[in-house]
Amino acid sequence: MSTSSTRRPAQGAGRSGSTSRAETAVPSGDGRAVRKPAGSATRPRKAEPAEPAKRAPRAARLRKEQDILREAERQFAQFGFEGASLESIGAALGISRHNLLYYFPSKEALYRRVLDEVMGQWLQGMGAIASGEAPEAALRDYIAAKMRFSRERPSGSQVFTKEVIAGAPRYGEAIAELVLPPLKADVRAFERWARQGRIGRVDFTHLMFLIWSVTQAYADLAPQFALLLGKPALEDKDYAAAERLIVRLVLAGLKPDAS
Repeated sequence: MSTSSTRRPAQGAGRSGSTSRAETAVPSGDGRAVRKPAGSATRPRKAEPAEPAKRAPRAARLRKEQDILREAERQFAQFGFEGASLESIGAALGISRHNLLYYFPSKEALYRRVLDEVMGQWLQGMGAIASGEAPEAALRDYIAAKMRFSRERPSGSQVFTKEVIAGAPRYGEAIAELVLPPLKADVRAFERWARQGRIGRVDFTHLMFLIWSVTQAYADLAPQFALLLGKPALEDKDYAAAERLIVRLVLAGLKPDAS
């Protein structure tokens, strides 16, 4: 006995487009109705996890970096960029070249960081003239700061001098960017004092070059000066005598009747 070939439709499969679950019409962004299953409320998006705060460098790492920078400064001052090596710097500190590269990724990066540190300290003393009201007091403070730098950090001055004598191939842009603005500010201060009749008018840019040169000589040429004075190294009294003379000569050259 044969059965009928007509099958009953599955429950809920009546009209075209219907589904086995109830649906609701939800407007889309362009105005059309989009059908979504009933009860399927839009879930809020999970908030992105906040990035963890960067940790400050550990004190031990900072101390090691400073040890490396001091030794690198000494060797760059003595041997220049080409003569110094990461191996020799690391050997002086009892660490391997590989370990040193953990702190500084290359010799050039280490060299630039040394010069950054040197320039940072040097620039700290460059505000005395631009911010000063009295020419004599400002010049005395400025020259004292330059002489103090030469006395306390001769190796830093020597690294800088070697770079400049070589034509500043690795630090020229930084020198222009860092030094030119305070130099211009100092020249403007001199110009203001000259207009007020408080100092004589000279080429103030070259005046600054002369002050830099003569004060820096007591870092770069200190061994020669000590040799000629018959002593193993310059003493505090030598730097003090040089500072007094430099101040005297600069102030004498800036007297209003000397213009």
